[in-house]
Amino acid sequence: MFRDRIEAGLLLAAKLRKYKNDPGIVLAVPRGGVPVAYEVAHELGFPIEVVLTKKIGHPMNKEYAIGAASLSGYFVLPHENVSDQYIENEVKNIQARLKEMYKLFMGDKEPEDLQGKTVIIIDDGIATGNTLLGTVNLLRKSKPAKIVIGVPVASRNAVQKLSKEVDEIVAVLIPEEFHGVGAFYENFEQVSDKEVMFYLDKLRELRNAG
Repeated sequence: MFRDRIEAGLLLAAKLRKYKNDPGIVLAVPRGGVPVAYEVAHELGFPIEVVLTKKIGHPMNKEYAIGAASLSGYFVLPHENVSDQYIENEVKNIQARLKEMYKLFMGDKEPEDLQGKTVIIIDDGIATGNTLLGTVNLLRKSKPAKIVIGVPVASRNAVQKLSKEVDEIVAVLIPEEFHGVGAFYENFEQVSDKEVMFYLDKLRELRNAG
C-alpha cells in the first residue's frame, strides 16, 4: 500500500536507477502518472513529457478499443463493419483533442526525438494494460533504443501481456489479488490539470538550474 503517488514514485525511482546513465526520457501518462513520473525523472536526471494517446473505440461500443491514436500516428486492428471513413473521422477528432492537451501541458515545446533513447513510460498503475499496449505500438514507430514501462502497481495479467511487447516492465507491487489501482493507495484523489502543470514546470526549473 502506498501513501500517495509521490511515495509510489520514490519507490519506483529506486527500482529504475539502473537506467540513470542511459540517454533517456520519461513519458508520463496524464494525469495520474505525472506525480509518479516526476519523482522518477528527478532521480534519473531525465527530461519529462506527457505521452498522449487515446483509444479508438468501436462504432457500436466506444469503450471497446480497436486501436489507438497519438499526435503523430495511429494503429487499428482490423474489425468487420468498421469503415475507413469512421477511422479517419475518429483519428481526426482524437488528434484535435490531444493537440489541445499537449498545448496545455507542454506549451509550444517541440516533442523530444525518441530515436535511440531509453524511453520509460510511467503510469500510477496498470489494470488491463490494453491502453498502454496501444501507446507502446505507437511509440515503437519513433525507433527508441529501449521501451521500459514503470509502475507502482500492476495486475499479474497486465504484466504478462506487456512484458512480451517491451524491453522491461518494472513494478513495485504485482499483487496476487488485484481489485483496481486505487485499492493500493491511501490517497488516490484525481490529479488536476493544474497539478500536472505544477510537476512539469517544477522539473523543468530543476533541470535548468542544474
